[in-house]
Amino acid sequence: MLKDHHKWFENSIPLIASENIPSPAVREAIVSDFGNRYAEGWPGERVYAGCVYIDKVEVECMSLAKKLFKAEFADVRPISGVIANLVIYSAFSNPGDIMLAPSIPAGGHISHGKKEHFGTAGLVHGLEIEFYPFDAEEMTIDVDKTKKKVEELKTVGRLPKMAMFGGSLFLFPHPVKELADFFKSYNMHINYDAAHVAGLIAGNQFQDPLREGADTMTMSTHKTLFGPQGGLVLGFEKYGDAIKKATFPGLTSSHHIHHMAAKAITFAEALEFGKDYAKQVIKNAKALAEALNEFGFKVLGEKRGYTKSHQIAVNVLDYSDGGKVEVDLEKANIIVNRQLIPGDIKAGRNYFHPGGIRLGVSEITRLGMKESEMKEIASFIKKVIIDKKNPKKLASNVKSFRKNYQKVHYCFDNKLGAYEYVKLR
Repeated sequence: MLKDHHKWFENSIPLIASENIPSPAVREAIVSDFGNRYAEGWPGERVYAGCVYIDKVEVECMSLAKKLFKAEFADVRPISGVIANLVIYSAFSNPGDIMLAPSIPAGGHISHGKKEHFGTAGLVHGLEIEFYPFDAEEMTIDVDKTKKKVEELKTVGRLPKMAMFGGSLFLFPHPVKELADFFKSYNMHINYDAAHVAGLIAGNQFQDPLREGADTMTMSTHKTLFGPQGGLVLGFEKYGDAIKKATFPGLTSSHHIHHMAAKAITFAEALEFGKDYAKQVIKNAKALAEALNEFGFKVLGEKRGYTKSHQIAVNVLDYSDGGKVEVDLEKANIIVNRQLIPGDIKAGRNYFHPGGIRLGVSEITRLGMKESEMKEIASFIKKVIIDKKNPKKLASNVKSFRKNYQKVHYCFDNKLGAYEYVKLR
């Protein structure tokens, strides 16, 4: 089944916005003996022996992360973006505190969510969540209504302790600099969840949260940042001790050391190739959105040019719903995910059958695709969704399309095929 999966992805168009393909060097680190070891604690302060080389790699990993994101402090131990967010919740808030965050249909991530929705912030840390007012036409947080809501919350004794920016459906930069001074006047801790856009931030193509007013920044390391699955917390030195203690002993034991080593390689790749990569990602996202729009799809964010990130959101209610469209496209070897969009909850739709789909171009950009290929991909999507062509027959066309895109780009070495199965026996 592992081999079958690799072969399938060699012949597919992967458009999951939260995924990417790592380089051969990153894959090599993942299979190293680091993955069998423990290194609890901070380099030089380990609970375990046997960490001589692990410590050296982790120090280098932190140094590269700080250089890449121009941060004073980096903790590379969180094992996922969700754990990175829990580090921030644990370090800078208490159960029962209130946090401002985007709702799921407005692009928020489940790790920012309420307890009743089984969201991490509410269920695990006990935070109470208030949602930002959202401008569906601009596809971002409404600044004026947010200020008004905070003032109203203060009058009823529910002033937020924390403000969370970032999210899962993330087309445009969030208004950090427009709200930072206002939030800080109420002593709120500001975190920016860069899980989706970390690679674009590293490439200086999106926004610069730590310079715009965020106190800390969390992320996963495997979306637009093309590394192993893992997490990262960045911030200013004054927050370092609180972050370190929340990560260990608070939220990790072993921190998946092989993935930490792979993060270091990823940061080095991003320093060398990240700007060119991020520029092409955004060009590709815009080209795909424009092509879909020309074919008649309702692409969200039209007023602002559809997207300034790696993502595109499409309202598919004229043809079906997001769940059914996801299934049909998968049969054609086009891998996307269904997506709640503004208005879905009020209309009674749910995550299994929402009004939209979300497309991401991070992985296909890393495979070397550019604007012209985006038009071809849009044509495949049109044939499945609008023209109702047999998706299983189209899968052979997708396979032919993929033949020339089997190597990883924007890395130091790409001799190994992007989805080549590595046999060690």
